[in-house]
Amino acid sequence: MHQRRFRKLLISLVITVLTGGALFSQTISNPEEEYSRIRSLALSGDYSGAEPAARDLVRQFPAYGDARVLLGRILAWQGHYDEGAAVIDTLLITEPENSDALEALKDIRRWSRDRSQQITPPTDIRAGYMFDTYSEPYDRLWQVFTLGAGHRFSWGQAVASVNFGHIILGLPDLTDNGIQYAAEAWPELTKKNYAYVAYAYSPGAWFPRHRAALELWQTLPKGWAVSAGANYYYFDHSIWIGTVSVEKYLNNWWFSGRSYFYFKDIGVTTSFFFNARRYFGTTDYLQLTLGAGTAPDEPYDIITDLERQKAASFRLTYFNQINSYWSLRVGAGYSYENYAASDYRSRFEGNVSVIRGIGKVR
Repeated sequence: MHQRRFRKLLISLVITVLTGGALFSQTISNPEEEYSRIRSLALSGDYSGAEPAARDLVRQFPAYGDARVLLGRILAWQGHYDEGAAVIDTLLITEPENSDALEALKDIRRWSRDRSQQITPPTDIRAGYMFDTYSEPYDRLWQVFTLGAGHRFSWGQAVASVNFGHIILGLPDLTDNGIQYAAEAWPELTKKNYAYVAYAYSPGAWFPRHRAALELWQTLPKGWAVSAGANYYYFDHSIWIGTVSVEKYLNNWWFSGRSYFYFKDIGVTTSFFFNARRYFGTTDYLQLTLGAGTAPDEPYDIITDLERQKAASFRLTYFNQINSYWSLRVGAGYSYENYAASDYRSRFEGNVSVIRGIGKVR
């Protein structure tokens, strides 16, 4: 953390020196006219001429916000994402609601993440393990081992996997296995819209026989996004759960508020989840999830979850892209659940997964 702060401070000092050190630059009498000239140079691809001119414009007119935004974009267009973001950050310190600056910062972070994807192989294999356990009204340990593969297409990413479930029940004493075949995809519909589509099938008794999901996102200005979708589960009857969310990117943070609507015969019950994700660099992050309500956010992975009536939950997740070929994700959580009229229990969960890129980096 201290290293990252030092790096940002160093970048800011370098920017200050570079924008303030043009001792022999020509005095600008009309900043708007010079801004238009620099913008034309940048849009034509002449960054070697646009960048020093933009630095000089910012030096002579430090309060000219549009000039700082333009300089930040010019730097980012050349792949200098950290420096471009730092230029925008200096403007947001004094103008935190500047919509052009916020939009530019969002674009720079998106370009940076896109670039990160380009330096990873398009195909991967992945493996994971998760457990979910409680001891009331009986001991239960549910474990899932996952093997799968993913590929990044021109339209988005898709993943296919096989989940091997193993359950240990204490009352009555029972050990059993299950298997589930799953596929999911994140198609990019337009530059402003994307979707999540998933389907899973299990011939066994523990996983849902059918599980399907569809959700659509709409990105909005100033780092906002909204989504709406539906989840379907079939055990011995059909279960429908609707969902809506509101998301916001703010500098190195991502926040999300999500509601679930469980459609029962007695009416609709709801739950709410809040997510706060802190990015460290382009891809790495630490995420906190808090939830409360009647339909947890992974409602029915297994048939015994049908006992659940209410839950308050807490989760932590960490993702680290170790290098171009290896990524690691670990998580842990705790829930306090109401599973009968006046009966409650503690529930613990954990997971770890590894992704290994296959093929050449491109």
